[in-house]
Amino acid sequence: MNKRELDPPTSPAAEFGVLLRTSREQRGWTQEHLAELIGCTSSYISALEHGRRKPSQQISTALDRVFGSGERFLREWSTSGRRVLFEGFDEYLRNEAKAIALRLFEINLVPSLLQTPEYSRVFQEAPVLRGIATRQQADERTEKVLLRQQSLARDPAPHVQVVIDEGALRRPIGGRDVMVAQLRHLEALAARPRFLVQVCPTAAGENRPFGHPITLLTMPNRSIVGYGETQRRGYLERDPETLAEWASEYDHLQAEALSRAASIEFIRNVRKGFEHG
Repeated sequence: MNKRELDPPTSPAAEFGVLLRTSREQRGWTQEHLAELIGCTSSYISALEHGRRKPSQQISTALDRVFGSGERFLREWSTSGRRVLFEGFDEYLRNEAKAIALRLFEINLVPSLLQTPEYSRVFQEAPVLRGIATRQQADERTEKVLLRQQSLARDPAPHVQVVIDEGALRRPIGGRDVMVAQLRHLEALAARPRFLVQVCPTAAGENRPFGHPITLLTMPNRSIVGYGETQRRGYLERDPETLAEWASEYDHLQAEALSRAASIEFIRNVRKGFEHG
């Protein structure tokens, strides 16, 4: 059998794959035997070893158990890529690229699909400066954001509805120049066909639904896929009752938000505040 040689520094998945293959071969185990021990398929083990799949926390814990390696696999999972994307986000991205309509809500930041490269880069570099992420992870995140934005230029373009909390517009990511460029970009997007950008003002108070960012995707077959994100985890939502509730709450959110014209004017005024502030 031909073995693909991995270069550990090239990616977090490659680092994990080398550790897994080395540990397995030292024991003289086949991929099939290891798969039986941890309750998965041999093809999944092969994908992990070749860096084609990213490990989960559950699999990392199971590997530490069968190899008796303490928390070595768990530490590798934690430090070599877990923070690049939330678990489940890869599947979300595949759906996002095919969706015919997107409904977005963001509280603390301008939504990724609407970010300028400078805004995205500054935000992703902040964890590096705090010592909780690597430069490679920051670059991967920024690249992922910019690649996602290309889906908005496909033909036909998806319908995009965005509600942004007022606080996200006023949060000075990157300072004056970055924010002025970002807000100008929002103004331009808000004027495009198939785009609806609304601002939910602070005055909405307790009437604003949702305590965290959410996304609702309408797929070509008209099914709905949801994605929610908290500080520590992201998750896909496919339960019809939950999605119906999210859709109803999104309608309420839009009712609490400013109109399209008023939102553009609001964004323009915030931008002018940065320009003269």
